[in-house]
Amino acid sequence: MTAVDRETLLGWRDPVEGIFEIQRKEGDAVVLLNLVDDLEYHTYSNVGRTAFRGVSKGCFLHTCLVPVHSAGGAWLVSGAMSSYPKSSAAEIAQAALHLATSQPELVFRNPEKLEQGWQRMREDRAAFVEFCGGDELVLPPAEAEDLLNGYYRHRQEAAVAGQPDRTRGRRLPGLDLPFFELPRELAEPDTIGIIYDEVDGLNFYADYGMLRDLFAAPALAGHRQHQDLLRAYLREESIAPLPIRRLAAAHPETADAVFRKLLRKPGFTWSEHGEALLCRRKPWYYANKPRPGVSVIGDRLSALAVGR
Repeated sequence: MTAVDRETLLGWRDPVEGIFEIQRKEGDAVVLLNLVDDLEYHTYSNVGRTAFRGVSKGCFLHTCLVPVHSAGGAWLVSGAMSSYPKSSAAEIAQAALHLATSQPELVFRNPEKLEQGWQRMREDRAAFVEFCGGDELVLPPAEAEDLLNGYYRHRQEAAVAGQPDRTRGRRLPGLDLPFFELPRELAEPDTIGIIYDEVDGLNFYADYGMLRDLFAAPALAGHRQHQDLLRAYLREESIAPLPIRRLAAAHPETADAVFRKLLRKPGFTWSEHGEALLCRRKPWYYANKPRPGVSVIGDRLSALAVGR
């Protein structure tokens, strides 16, 4: 196998999934705009131009692409390809929006969108801190839900006020409707923690108040309920290192005692062993680059979503 072939095969491990709008045809290729990541792809098919017969500028394709490394900037259709007419733009926009918001990693293939995502998250976090009084809260679930709905309502009202020309004369339903509802696993505990971190974004943690009590009073480490909770925080893949880091940083004088009791390691110190513990328990977190906790929508998808 040649070096070029090897590079091509390696590139195929990372296909680009998207919903594409046809920009134009160029010989055997079509130029596609990915509505999800807002990038253009010069695309070929291994069956030649016949694959694109029957589609024209403004039509849509849903498919996956893989890079052709022997031809810089060229992409190849991989697998099934579904085509849709221009008249389906509204439905296509909704499908692309769902893909972008449910799988934001697809959006952040675009470095520009990645930076926009970080910037928007910084702005949203600053607004959250100003509205809520801090970036870490511990509340009963009902109060947390009310606070978050108040925050999202505040953000929407601010967005509407900032664009009076675009909203004048339009009916704007939903300002008084709930924006956020906690899932059952967060609605049932006595407390939940809400942390809006600069890197990890906005996250919610069940029974965070009990965990905070443990770090504030390490004698509680002898209680089975508190031990089981900390073990769950260390074990669960749905929980990043963030809450444990936060509590250890907030209680440096007691964190060592908590972990010594839990791990039965009298020589454990958080400053020396804490990060290694998290790396062992949560390798998935350290294996991935951090991404913004908000999604970013491209200009063309935004226009299609409002019927332009």
